[in-house]
Amino acid sequence: MNFVEAETTHGKLRGSRTEGVTSFKGIPYAGRVSGDRRFRRPAALEPWSGVRDAFALGAPAIQPPRRNEPEPAEDCLFLNIWTPATDNGKRPVMFYSHGGGFVIGSGGSPLQDGANLAQKFDVVVVQTNHRLGLLGFLYLDELAGPEYAGSGNQGLLDIVAALEWVHQNISVFGGDPDNVMIFGESGGGAKTSCLYAMPAAAPYFNKASIESGPGVRMYTPELAAAATQQVLKALEIVPNDWRKLLDVPAATLLQVQSQFPPVPPHQKKRKTAGITEPAGGGFGPVVDGITLPHHPFDPTAPAISKNKPLITGWNEDEYTFFAWERRDTSAFNLDFTGLQAKLEPQYGADTAQIVETYRRAMPNASAPEIFIAIASITMMGLGSVEIAEKKAAQQGAPVYLYHFGYKSEMKIPGTEVAIGTPHAMDITFKFNNETPENDFDFLSGKHPDRFIASRKMAELWATFARTGKPAAADVPEWPAYTLEDRATLRIDTHCAVMHNRFNEELAMWRAIARL
Repeated sequence: MNFVEAETTHGKLRGSRTEGVTSFKGIPYAGRVSGDRRFRRPAALEPWSGVRDAFALGAPAIQPPRRNEPEPAEDCLFLNIWTPATDNGKRPVMFYSHGGGFVIGSGGSPLQDGANLAQKFDVVVVQTNHRLGLLGFLYLDELAGPEYAGSGNQGLLDIVAALEWVHQNISVFGGDPDNVMIFGESGGGAKTSCLYAMPAAAPYFNKASIESGPGVRMYTPELAAAATQQVLKALEIVPNDWRKLLDVPAATLLQVQSQFPPVPPHQKKRKTAGITEPAGGGFGPVVDGITLPHHPFDPTAPAISKNKPLITGWNEDEYTFFAWERRDTSAFNLDFTGLQAKLEPQYGADTAQIVETYRRAMPNASAPEIFIAIASITMMGLGSVEIAEKKAAQQGAPVYLYHFGYKSEMKIPGTEVAIGTPHAMDITFKFNNETPENDFDFLSGKHPDRFIASRKMAELWATFARTGKPAAADVPEWPAYTLEDRATLRIDTHCAVMHNRFNEELAMWRAIARL
């Protein structure tokens, strides 16, 4: 291992170089967010003298402890960089926002380690820690006055601060500040959806990718204010004494937060102005009219990003991850009578039409397979299609729609059902971390074909970062999505362009949503 130094606007850093990649970890990009800065913009970042070692990850945001990472802390504004060289290479910058809804996660997860992506595709990879949950998204604008304006979006504004830091410093790390792609999966996709619509973020990126996390709509001030009132009630604080929140230990706030459902704001709710609608009762970005002026993709795609190319899409079997995570095998022994009964509490009188549509579209599918298809498309697919349609209707920069479909043979514990293409499996693929050296087979399985699919997905994303058009060797040309031919790339060992896929199912969902 060799050591490499780089000089930033606030001081010198010492990173480590191995196997053609230099990494800098735990870089502070903004100042303190604890004490009197809680729920506010960070304090100014203090310069340091000498050379600061950047070998270890910084603290993640407050959450339950993370394996092989530092203890979570309120002061968590750190970022990590992987680069092929600290030169003037003007490489594309791939700026990733981690998943975990808006309540857990970090920029230090080994699943999304940026070394392979940087080394094999000559890009600079950046990932951040930022405030999450109650500390990142508690809406105090109506209680606390001007100093706390934007309090319901501090987690997003932290990411904007990191983007600004990147703009000022990334050339030292071999990156091009004028060619930045933002991307993210799950909660990171929802964060990216918001950044795509935020005036504060607009100067600092050129293109985006929203992966299995379509943030069409976010929390309204009314929903956010109701959550704030619940927090105050749980802590026995009257609204006029809201400042007592500044003295509550972070661990206590985390305990209160755990009483709320960790539901990401891209959950589906039917019969609204769009296919997707935020569920109430949690913490996430707030459409406050200023920081987030409007819903990211409702009623239209954001005009502020009209000329910025976009990728969006989802995994074919999203649901199986959640069944695996929650050890819920109830869907995998269903017959068609049981399928009807399982869907009725959510879909009521529409259930028969839904089942009939899917049985017609998937004539050889079992009841569990149809349940997986329904649950997966309603979780992440409908919002992804809605984003693609609204971006295409804007007639600005292109939008590219994908379905990730590589199938893992790993069985869901307690069943003989293969996990297929579950939520989150795309992370290691697009970072090209599906290699013989890495052991992430708990989701992706053991078949060596996964290495081929991973290489192709990573190259598609890296080429998009470089040029604004996704492309890769041995992959057919990926057409932009239009309302006329609705082209989609299915990503697998062998990639294929498909037109108007899921047409019958989507027509049914639109009818049910009264669109």
